[in-house]
Amino acid sequence: MPFKYWLLIALCCLSACITLINKSPLITPSYFPKPVYDFSQNPFSTDKIELGRTLFYDPILSRDLSVSCATCHSSFNSFAHVDHTLSHGINDQIGTRNAPSLLNLAWQPSFMWDGAIHHLDMQALAPIHSPQEMDDNLENVLLKLQRSAFYRNLFKKAYQDSIITGERFLKAITQFQLTLVSASAKYDSVMQRKASFTAQEENGYKLYQQNCQSCHPAPLFSSFKFANNGLPVDSLLMDIGRSKVTQNLDDDYKFKIPTLRNLSYSLPYMHDGRFKRLRDVLNHYTQGIRQSKTLSPYLKKPITLSDNEKVDIIAFLLTLNDRNFILNPNFRIPKSLY
Repeated sequence: MPFKYWLLIALCCLSACITLINKSPLITPSYFPKPVYDFSQNPFSTDKIELGRTLFYDPILSRDLSVSCATCHSSFNSFAHVDHTLSHGINDQIGTRNAPSLLNLAWQPSFMWDGAIHHLDMQALAPIHSPQEMDDNLENVLLKLQRSAFYRNLFKKAYQDSIITGERFLKAITQFQLTLVSASAKYDSVMQRKASFTAQEENGYKLYQQNCQSCHPAPLFSSFKFANNGLPVDSLLMDIGRSKVTQNLDDDYKFKIPTLRNLSYSLPYMHDGRFKRLRDVLNHYTQGIRQSKTLSPYLKKPITLSDNEKVDIIAFLLTLNDRNFILNPNFRIPKSLY
């Protein structure tokens, strides 16, 4: 068969496997749902992404220039924080929740464990203004950037002039965060018929479908809704979850459901980082559920798993680890900040 026909077939197969979103750098499998982020309001450009990546890694965003976004969201840990159960801020202050993994953000309608932020463009304001994290404010951050010839140049490259505004600043950070797409784990290769599960992984997949899928549906492995998963309340933190935002008692102890992707890199687990091992998480769901009026209806019925079944589920969960995502050089600290 002539080469041009092979090339045509290859291109057709490629288009069936990936979707290019609004001519953006986000290349995802065809089985991913449509993103909820409106890209038309923040058109992608290489220079904006690079500006956002630089801002993400620069401690200039904090009051004392000691903490950056990457301090709590390390690329090697799926943009989570494994050194502490709770996030740390300036002056070694300790926050109240674990830093969640940052990935596949274009598909998420709200942010933070309690859903307090409803748009990705606004999310960076929360840690910047938090006294326990960066302890600064947008006005002061913009002043620091405006005084920097380095940043005036980056903004000029990204926006064709050196005017630094809050909107431009926030949308640039968003652009970088939107590129944090994890879609090349073994699971994705299996879905694209490029690989196969082992017998143990296949059994774990079936057990996941029976016991976990309701709250963690594929392919994003989260509904991104809020649920009370039966954790006993930490007597020190006394975190009531989403109801702190909604002021609705029906939301007591509900937290955003995290993705199951990249769990090997993003420990510890739960909103307060109380579990260090996946086995501890499974033991909670089989033995540690605390009954309450807001408990997720999916957890009202006890989950029963043998030790071997727990091992099989973990084997499947490991197929969601995306090493290419973790090692992607485009997600690392830019050389300009060395």
